[in-house]
Amino acid sequence: MKKILIIQTAFIGDVILATSMLETIRARAKEEISFDILVRKGNEALLVQHPYINQVLIWNKKENKYKNLFALSKQIRQTQYDIVYNLQRFASTGFLTGRSKAKLKIGFKENPFSWMFDRKIKHELDNGKHEIERNAMLLQVDNKADDFKVMPPKLYPTPANSIKVEGIIGEQTHFLVMAPASVWYTKQLPREKWIELIDLQQSNRPIYLIGAPSDQEFIQGIIEASKSEHTINMAGELNLLESAALIARADRTYVNDSAPLHLASAVNAPVTAFFCSTVPSFGFGPVSIDAVVVEVKETLDCRPCGLHGHQKCPKGHFDCGYKIDLNSINSYPVK
Repeated sequence: MKKILIIQTAFIGDVILATSMLETIRARAKEEISFDILVRKGNEALLVQHPYINQVLIWNKKENKYKNLFALSKQIRQTQYDIVYNLQRFASTGFLTGRSKAKLKIGFKENPFSWMFDRKIKHELDNGKHEIERNAMLLQVDNKADDFKVMPPKLYPTPANSIKVEGIIGEQTHFLVMAPASVWYTKQLPREKWIELIDLQQSNRPIYLIGAPSDQEFIQGIIEASKSEHTINMAGELNLLESAALIARADRTYVNDSAPLHLASAVNAPVTAFFCSTVPSFGFGPVSIDAVVVEVKETLDCRPCGLHGHQKCPKGHFDCGYKIDLNSINSYPVK
């Protein structure tokens, strides 16, 4: 049995996209594979009872960061993996990869420790590829093009997650989900636009607004300002896999360029994604079969203004958010 470790210690969305590697490797494999994956503490909840993962390694970055890093390095070395795939370009994960004692160490050239890798691929943000395609380049043999299908990311909500969702929606067969909040202000469709979006709905379907516990007040303000009597504040009520299970059952989910977008992709759910200061060409757009991307139609010389967004608009106007025309969206079907 081949033992493979995948390293992705960045944020929630990055871990979700990393599951594409599991699916792609497994689809190509001609032998049995035991997968381990390394994530930052907090993101392990995405992978509970994942059918393909043997072990989830966890790096606690907030407490005793470097002590935990060296402990992980020792654990990884002792396991002696056949292959380590490092999906990141930062020194800490490069250190783990380089010292792993794996038979094959593979990662991106931009990693400061890539000189210790056996194979390395250039990571290009401007090559028009989706991030799952950029990651899959690590599967190429000797840096030569290899013709294979890149599988979409996939999460596996547990039976308990589904039971929790069924207890919330009851016998409802048609409902919407909205995820209004984002860590980055300029990645977030403005509050007024979310209110408008709710009021544009043409049916009495329930609308579940999801988010973290810290989003409760923000979401409640949107609900109270809207005209709808069918909105429910679910911020802080669902964990990540429960949110994915709810999204999987929804008629449609509306998201920012943030983690819920990737949750929708990972359960192949109908999704409408709003891109404000960032652009889909960065490679982080939705990959659901039914995916709609909505952006400002006007060309703005300041957009995009960064890869990760900002806490406020650098120009002070936030036109990339306020000038999005919600009336142009043809995704308000009455069911």
